[in-house]
Amino acid sequence: MVETAGGGPGDGAAEVLDRPLPDGVRRRVVQIVSDGFGGLTVGELPAQLRQYARFAPNRRAKFAGNAMAAALETDPLFRQRIGEKFREAQPELSGALDSGSPPPAADPLDVAAAAYVLRPTGWVKLVTAAGEEAQRADAERADEESRAELERLREELDRAREQIRGETERLRTELDSAKKEAESLHRKLRAALSDVKRGEAALRKVHAEMETVRAEGQAQVSAAESESRRLKSRLGEAEAALEATRKAAREGRSVEDMRVRLLLDTLLDATQGLRRELALPPVSVRPAETVDAVEPGRMTPKDIAARALSENDPAILDQLLALPQAHLLVDGYNVTKTGYPQMPLEKQRLRLLGQLSQLAAQTGAEVTCVFDGAELAAPVLLAPPRGVRVLFSKPGITADELIRQLVRAEPPGRPVIVASTDREVADGVARAGARPIASAMLLKRLS
Repeated sequence: MVETAGGGPGDGAAEVLDRPLPDGVRRRVVQIVSDGFGGLTVGELPAQLRQYARFAPNRRAKFAGNAMAAALETDPLFRQRIGEKFREAQPELSGALDSGSPPPAADPLDVAAAAYVLRPTGWVKLVTAAGEEAQRADAERADEESRAELERLREELDRAREQIRGETERLRTELDSAKKEAESLHRKLRAALSDVKRGEAALRKVHAEMETVRAEGQAQVSAAESESRRLKSRLGEAEAALEATRKAAREGRSVEDMRVRLLLDTLLDATQGLRRELALPPVSVRPAETVDAVEPGRMTPKDIAARALSENDPAILDQLLALPQAHLLVDGYNVTKTGYPQMPLEKQRLRLLGQLSQLAAQTGAEVTCVFDGAELAAPVLLAPPRGVRVLFSKPGITADELIRQLVRAEPPGRPVIVASTDREVADGVARAGARPIASAMLLKRLS
């Protein structure tokens, strides 16, 4: 038997708790053990609790609560050491328990937990009484909570009843309104049915009238057809009489026309003979020239040449193509991609060649259109339009180089015009004696 700190050997040690430790008392016991746990060395701790030696008190109570409660119950020496730590921390409560008179104002759970740890004489009664007190408190608290819950439920029930009464009144009002609306709809339906019956009767009447009118119309059509046949017969007779009258009139008029024509021919022959006899000169003065007025000054060729044209004026191109033996070279893709780049290449070629054919027919100039054929896998199948020569450059030779070759092939002095926006092409052909023009000028002329 282990000697307790509050009395001689066996004081309270023989007492045994015949029921489980109340939860509230157990939590206070675990807290007492956790508080005194930190004041013991590792060697003073039971083997199963040494792994929690470095834990904080709250963490120790959370994770090692069951192990500490079991060690306190089964290890008297550990219980004695915890009791000593508790006596140092709570000397007044410990002394009161040892004297058998716990403080009346103390919490029963604290008193029961301290008695469970210190094991003074009568500790079982204290633990049992604390458990019963805790149960009574729990019961009272549960009773208060039940009463509060009952009161809350009653209030909710009253509110629900009020809500149900209000909803019932609303539904009753809506029902009355629906009944009135249904009665109104029934009245409208009866009126509509009556209108339908009257409409059906009127429709039958209209059908009968239509049949009468149709019969009358057919009779009138038959009469009209008979009258039409009669009128056509009379019209034929009138046309025959009119044709006979016209024939007689034409025969009479032909004799008179012949006589008038003979007199006219005689008069014309006499007039011409008189003009020859008199040798009259042709008239050179007109009546409008006898009126006195100021006439505008006339422009000389020098004045016309002095007129200035803008750089992209299509009139420049017309003047160039009007030169004798003019030859127009066109950088095909440069012109089409300037004017209509969104079209496929095939449609670009066809559109440009069609316009160049019209230009050649209008001006009579020689026209050659050059396309870049360096990337073509095979020759393009194309029927050149009338008046336009179509050329594709060979592999390894660009369209620009082919245009320069064509310019160099021309004899000096022949007017050669090259349409291209490429500055390198324009500079090259200008050095060779050709006249470069912008693609925009050609597009304006073609449009």
